Amino acid sequence: MDQSAKFWDRIATRYSKQPIADEVAYQKKLQVTREYFRPDMEVLELGCGTGSTAIIYAPYVKHIHAIDISSKMIEIAKGKAAAKNIENITFKQSSIDDLCVQDQALDAVLGLSILHLLDNKKEVIAKVHKMLKPGGIFVSSTACLGDTMKFFKVIAPIGKFFGLMPLVRVFSTKELEDSLTDAGFEIDYQWQPGKAKAVFIVAKKAG
Repeated sequence: MDQSAKFWDRIATRYSKQPIADEVAYQKKLQVTREYFRPDMEVLELGCGTGSTAIIYAPYVKHIHAIDISSKMIEIAKGKAAAKNIENITFKQSSIDDLCVQDQALDAVLGLSILHLLDNKKEVIAKVHKMLKPGGIFVSSTACLGDTMKFFKVIAPIGKFFGLMPLVRVFSTKELEDSLTDAGFEIDYQWQPGKAKAVFIVAKKAG
């Protein structure tokens, strides 16, 4: 099993009980994203965690396919959805690399708090672009540690080696923006609630 998957499996129960770190910012991101949704939309969420956000979005779209590398996270997510009788979310344990989606099959992809945890951010963004229909959106919320915590490049590999933290990549907001535009996206909306806070972007595939 991937070391990052082991890390998230280990903390899944504790993670599911943690309160939202910034409730006001979270609610604004939910509101902005909902404004892009339509009832006929097919949506994919990458790194869905314990499913809370997918469950909130479920009434606004046709279907959400939600994946996470952690089987324990997915188990908790399925339990939450069952408890609320939500039937239009399919939760599955999968890595992004193993995920197979037809080109231009999706209306929206969500990548919330995930891009900085990937070893191949640019490749994943390019893959998302291919999955989306023309005019489709990629919604991301990303910790751009290169803007304020460049020293994390030294700390992160040590923490991962000892199993204290997952893989974390350090890059700037500008580098993230460039990764999106280089893949063919246009940035339709961008917001950061404060310095050192995650950067929220809605990127649109031209068409």
